[in-house]
Amino acid sequence: MKTEQQYFDEAISIQQYMEKMDAHKDNSFSIYEHFQVPQDDEFIALLKEKSPRILGITEDWCGDAMLNNPILRRIAEAAEIDVKVVYRDQNLELMDQYLINGGRSIPIYLLINEDGKVLSKWGPRAPKLQEYVMGLRENLPAADDSNYNDEKKVFIEKITAEYIATPEYWLWVYEDIRKEFYAALQKQS
Repeated sequence: MKTEQQYFDEAISIQQYMEKMDAHKDNSFSIYEHFQVPQDDEFIALLKEKSPRILGITEDWCGDAMLNNPILRRIAEAAEIDVKVVYRDQNLELMDQYLINGGRSIPIYLLINEDGKVLSKWGPRAPKLQEYVMGLRENLPAADDSNYNDEKKVFIEKITAEYIATPEYWLWVYEDIRKEFYAALQKQS
């Protein structure tokens, strides 16, 4: 079985990934173009000092990936660190090591140190956003209801539009990635 470092070595850069996107390319680039990393010298400085790598597990059809990947890319650019990604469906052996409640939820970001050790994992959704989305999901009918597919489609369209247009959500993602990765890097000191 390959290590996370081996997956990282074989992965493509997040920049290449975003250029190759099909499903949510314009949406993802819209977030990328409008999101600016908050003035946070302490977190960015720690990333620069420790110089970790981040391995993402993602797919371009995923709405959470559409939101999170451009934010992570901006963090990486500010800190001058490498982020590479693999496609979930082509790397199930890796994905299955990082299941969320038994599911293959994405994106997942693995913070890797210079020795190839995974220091931390983040994803697929910031807790505040998870709470909001799950609250909306409660309004969907049961899966066997004849209206379920139509209402789920409307739900997904609503969330997608909000992800693209709500900078507060972008900050929730940034703040949670910061919290998780900052703590992991401090422990390494």
